[in-house]
Amino acid sequence: MNILVAHGGGPTPVMNSSLRGVIEGARAHGSKGRIYAARFGAEGILKGDLMDLTDLGEDQVRRLSQTPASAIGSCRRKLSEKDYPAVLECMREHDIQCLLYNGGNDSMDTCHKLSELAKASGRELYVMGIPKTIDNDLDVTDHCPGYGSAARFAAVAAAEIGADASALPIHVVVMEVMGRNAGWLTAAASLGSEISGCEMITLLPERPLDLKAFLPEVEKRYAGGKGLLVAVSEGVCDLAGNPLADSGIVDGFGHKVPGGAAQKLSEIIMQELGIKSRSEKPGLLGRACMAYVSERDREEAYQVGYLAVQAALQGKSGSMIAMEVSRSPRYHVDYIETPLALVANKEKKFPVEWIRGFDIEEGFKEYALPLMGEALPVYTRLR
Repeated sequence: MNILVAHGGGPTPVMNSSLRGVIEGARAHGSKGRIYAARFGAEGILKGDLMDLTDLGEDQVRRLSQTPASAIGSCRRKLSEKDYPAVLECMREHDIQCLLYNGGNDSMDTCHKLSELAKASGRELYVMGIPKTIDNDLDVTDHCPGYGSAARFAAVAAAEIGADASALPIHVVVMEVMGRNAGWLTAAASLGSEISGCEMITLLPERPLDLKAFLPEVEKRYAGGKGLLVAVSEGVCDLAGNPLADSGIVDGFGHKVPGGAAQKLSEIIMQELGIKSRSEKPGLLGRACMAYVSERDREEAYQVGYLAVQAALQGKSGSMIAMEVSRSPRYHVDYIETPLALVANKEKKFPVEWIRGFDIEEGFKEYALPLMGEALPVYTRLR
C-alpha cells in the first residue's frame, strides 16, 4: 500500500521524530509501497504536491530526530466540502491507501473529515492521526508529543530570565508564553522560579485577569527586592472575556492571533504603578529550539508515528494514537488507539484546581517534570 503523511498546525521540536517513526515503521512492517509526504500539509494534498521519501537514505532518516520544525512543511488550512474532490483526486492519482495526519486538535478534525470522506466515497483509504502540539491541549491523551520539550524550554527560559531579573532588580520582567487558550506551557514556566530564586507571577488563560488584584500583587512581590518575573500566556483575557492584546487577525483555522500580551502588560505596570517594566517574548524559539529537547518527548513522538503507520498498514482507520500514563511508582506509557471523533476540535484546558491565585500547585509539577526529560539545572545562588 502507498502511504501519505502530512503535517498540520504549528511545528514542534520533535515533529520530525514522528516522521522518522512513520518511515521506519513502514520499512519494519515490510511495506512495498511508496512513502509520500505532502509538501505543506493539506495545501500539498490539495495541489497534489507530494514528495517521495521511499528511498530516503538512513542517515537522513536518523537526522530527522535532530531536526526542528517540520522537514516536509506544515500549514493552517481547515478543509471544507469544496476541497474534497481535490483530496480524492490526489489519493487516486498517487494510489494512496494509507493516510497519516500529524497535528493538534484542528488537524485531528481534518484527519477525522478525511476518514469520513473515505468511508462515504467507498475508497479503500486507512486514515490514522498522529498527535502533536506544544499547547498540550489535545483531549483524551495524557499529553502531546512536543509539549515536554517546549515545557522544558519554557521552564529554563523563565529560570534564565528570572536570574537576570534577580541579579539586577530594577524592573518587572514580563515573559509571554505560547499556548493559545490553554495554560500548560505558561504553567511550565513557573517551574523556573524555583531555579532562579526570582519572585514570579503566573497568568493563565483559564483564569480571567483581574487587574485590581494583579497590580497590588506586582507591587508587593517587586518590593521584596528579589526581582519579579511575570509569566503570561498569550491567550490571557480580561474579566469581560476580551483578549488582553488582540491583533485583529484570524488564522487559517479560524483562531484569533494573539497580539502581544507581554508588551500590553508591561505598559499597564509602568502606567499604573510607575515601576519600570520590560517585555520578553521567546515566541517561536519555544517550538524550534533543539538545545532543550526532552529525550522522553523525542522517543514518544517517534513511537506515535511508528505505531500509527503500522496500524494503517494493518487496515485500521479513524483513530489517533493516544498515550495513557502512570507516574507511580515509575513512569510508564501505554499507547492506545482512540477514535478521532473523540479528539477532533476538543480542547483540553489546564486544570483550574492546579491554579492557586497567581501561583501553580505542586500537582502540576508531578505531572510535568517526567515529560521534560533530564533534571532541570541547579544554579548557585550567593546573595
